[in-house]
Amino acid sequence: MSATAAPAALQTGHIGLNVTDLDRSLDFYRKVFGFEVQGEGREPGRAFAFLGREGRLMVTLWQQSEGEYAPGLSGLHHLSFQVETVEEVRSAEEVLRSLGAEFKYDGVVPHGEGAASGGIFFTDPDGIRLEIYAPTGADSAAAPVASAPTCGFF
Repeated sequence: MSATAAPAALQTGHIGLNVTDLDRSLDFYRKVFGFEVQGEGREPGRAFAFLGREGRLMVTLWQQSEGEYAPGLSGLHHLSFQVETVEEVRSAEEVLRSLGAEFKYDGVVPHGEGAASGGIFFTDPDGIRLEIYAPTGADSAAAPVASAPTCGFF
């Protein structure tokens, strides 16, 4: 007899991110993703914001960090958002470039050699690794790393 009971329907809820400057992160996430603030708190030592779209909570920001994201430590590898078209990916890329975001690769790249899906790979103001991708339309570019998934940020 197994002690594991798998839920019939399981999906990701929201993602919580620790940030160093709530106002700076709010500005970034609202401009890049079009998030609306669904709730926030500004009590000293307890600053947070709930972000979403169309009434759905997607990301929570918690001003609890003192330094940048450290990819060498256990925890979040990257956060990925899917859009419908590669044109939407390119529009987000323009916004990110206007904000001075750092990109891992130049432009839209496929998830792997010959893959139709792909997108852009970048960091937020705290160095958290992010991805915006479309399921098709990226196959006109070469994969930046032939031997590993592009979203590995290798």
